Order: sequence, then C-alpha cells, then structure tokens
Amino acid sequence: MNNDDALYGFRLRVFSLARELGSVRAACRAMGIHHSTYYRWRHQLLRFGPEILRPRERRVPRMANATSPLIEQRVVAFALGYPGFGPARIAAELRRDKWGGIVLSPNGVWKVLRRHGLSTRAKRLGLVAGYAAPPEPQRHREPEPERHLHVSYPGQMVQMDCFCIGRLSGSKGVAWQYTAIDVASSYCWAQVYLTPRNPSARWTSELARRVAADLAARGWKLESIMTDNASEFRSAEFEGALRRLQARHIFIRAGRPQTNGCVERVQETILDECWKPAFARFLIPKYTGLRLDLERYLRYYNTDRAHTGRWNNGRTSSGSRSTVKELRRPALQRPTVRCLVESNTSSMGPEKAMSRKSDRRLVPSRHGGWDVVAPGGQRASSHHHTKRAAVDRTRKIVRNEGGGEVVIHDRQGLIRDLDTVAPGRDPYPPRDRR
Repeated sequence: MNNDDALYGFRLRVFSLARELGSVRAACRAMGIHHSTYYRWRHQLLRFGPEILRPRERRVPRMANATSPLIEQRVVAFALGYPGFGPARIAAELRRDKWGGIVLSPNGVWKVLRRHGLSTRAKRLGLVAGYAAPPEPQRHREPEPERHLHVSYPGQMVQMDCFCIGRLSGSKGVAWQYTAIDVASSYCWAQVYLTPRNPSARWTSELARRVAADLAARGWKLESIMTDNASEFRSAEFEGALRRLQARHIFIRAGRPQTNGCVERVQETILDECWKPAFARFLIPKYTGLRLDLERYLRYYNTDRAHTGRWNNGRTSSGSRSTVKELRRPALQRPTVRCLVESNTSSMGPEKAMSRKSDRRLVPSRHGGWDVVAPGGQRASSHHHTKRAAVDRTRKIVRNEGGGEVVIHDRQGLIRDLDTVAPGRDPYPPRDRR
C-alpha cells in the first residue's frame, strides 16, 4: 500500500460517512475537509466513476540543468565496470580525455548513482556479484583536524604495513599483502605472499630492499621507513636490512594508526578497487590470480590513475618521483646537473630558458591536446591529441635541428620536465642526466 492507495481510501470514506450520517456537512467536519471539496469530488464521481478519485500520476519534472541521459548512462556503465570506485574517483576518471572528457562533480556522480540504486560500494559490488547487498549501518563521525606529514622529496619517508587477505582455496597458509608507499610522491609498492599464520620479516625486508633499489634507480635515496609496532617490523632481520640500507626506522605510537595513514589509506584503496571487485567476479579466487590482479592494478595505480590527493590534485602520478617532486628537494641532495637546470628554468620562465633556435616547448592547447612551439613563436608548429605523440614529435624535431632542449609543461602551464636531445648524427651525444 502506497500513499496513492491511502488517499483513494480516504476519499471513498468521505462518501460512505456522508451516507451513514445523512449529512454532508457533518461528514466533512468529521473528515476535516470543506464541503465544497465534497461536491467537486461528487461531480467527478457521478460522471466518471470511483476510479476518478485516485490521484493522477505525474511525470518526473525535467529540470533545465539536469544531467543528460547519455551522461547518466556513461556514469552508470563506468561505475559497474569499476564497482570499487567512489564518486570522487569516478568524476576524476571521466574528466580525462580517454573517457570522453565528461565534466561532472563528485556530488553529481553520487546523485546519478543514487537515482539508479547504486549509491554505495556494497550495492555496486552486490549487483556485479549477483546478490542483494545488506544495508550498511549509518556511521556518524565527528570531523577531525587535518594533520599531515611534511616531506619535501621522494625517499625522505616511506610507510610500510601488512594487510591480511585471508586463506585461499588450494593454498597453504594465510595470504598477506605487504605494502609500502612513498609519502612525497604517492608511489606504491605491494606484494602478496603466503605465510603459515602471521606476516614474516623475510618479506618485509625484501620489500624494503626493493623500495630502496627502485628509488636508487631514479636518483633518490631511501632515508627513513615508518611502520607500526608489529613483530615483523621489530625483528632483528628487518632491523639488519634497514641498517644495511642506511635507512632510519620510525615507529608510530601504539594506538595511533593515523600516523601511518598514507599506507593505511592506500591499503583501503587497493581493497575497494582491486580485491573487492576480484572477489565479486570470481567464484573461487586463487593465489596466482590475485598476484596477477595486484600487479595489473599497481601498474594502473602508479602510471595511469587520476589521484585526488594533496600532491597530485586530479593528475596521474606517472613521473612524479623524477619531475614534480624534484623541484622541492633541497639543493645539496639533488642530482648535480639536471636538477639545477630545472630549478633555474622554473625561475626564469620557459621563454628565457630556451635560447637556441633548435629548442622547442610542449604546451597545452586552448582547443584541447598539445602544441609544439618554437622559441619566440606565437603559432604551433604541430598539434597532437595525446601527450605521448607530442613528446615523440618534439624530440624528433629537435634531433633533426641539431639537438637542443625540450621543455615539457603540464596542464597548469608549469614546467614539468626538461629533456636534452642529442643531434641526430652526433657520434658522441651528450648524456641526459635525469
């Protein structure tokens, strides 16, 4: 029974009460309506029958600023394709060119999902898995003050933690996810291993060595690692590994996991965007399959995912360890040649930093895509839809001109990278120290 049925029964009760009392005025006073309303209903009742007393159905009003049905279909399709993504993540991804450049706020995405009954992750995952998700309890939390870790360059602080995935069919032991994240660049490392029960210091030590090697390959040094007080991080094996890496070990206070919030948050992100969709799609997840899923997701997370954090602000984290954060690093710890050149060019501006005729700038176009511009030029020498194609074409032009510098800008117009291109026929080309 809905509201229309209740209103229809109320109107029929008015006429039956008038017959019982023998007085229209008394029946109207008892039911709380005016007698003119009774006679208006009576005129319709005698002419069209009792069904005319039912409330008329009205179409949903179409507002002028409402989201178009085509965009709603794109949002719903993307949400079902990636059920672990929230409204903010869906809005950031749809805004990219690869998904059509749809500009829609996170609140607008949430309202579209709510109209289709997909406003929570549990409902989206339940629809993908084929069962009705139970309602989630309402959580009321008081707003907490913002607290952030202050870091200036990659490698200054790396946070590590372990996450229990559980026991898998056909595997002996418990599957644990060992996670590390660089606080400055949001670059993530993660591995899945099986242990008899608790996490092992062997795998945490291996992850620390992998992080240090990866940072060293890009010209950075692992300076400190922040962990909780678990046994896999307090063991002598892990402490010995950090001493050999010359990294400082920082323990958080007991009962304060918020201090280790970067790695805690990325583990929640992996849970929502990788593990929950994987367990919803596959009937019996396997250990090998989960490791492959994690490798694919980390490749997407580090190179193609639009981040909405404090550092990236909607951009992907690809190359952030070697370009964006490099300008924030202290001068004594920068790579000698390349970083000094970048800091000088960022202070002088792109026009003054380019002095040779063969140099080129890669700038965002007003009409979308990327333009290649010569020093002092007002018009673009070539236009490209993707940044990768524009970078390749710019390097080819500079190489054919006899070598020079390629200044690469980001969407905000800031210098993001400076590339030295050798001449096309030089038998002893200069090294690009990045």
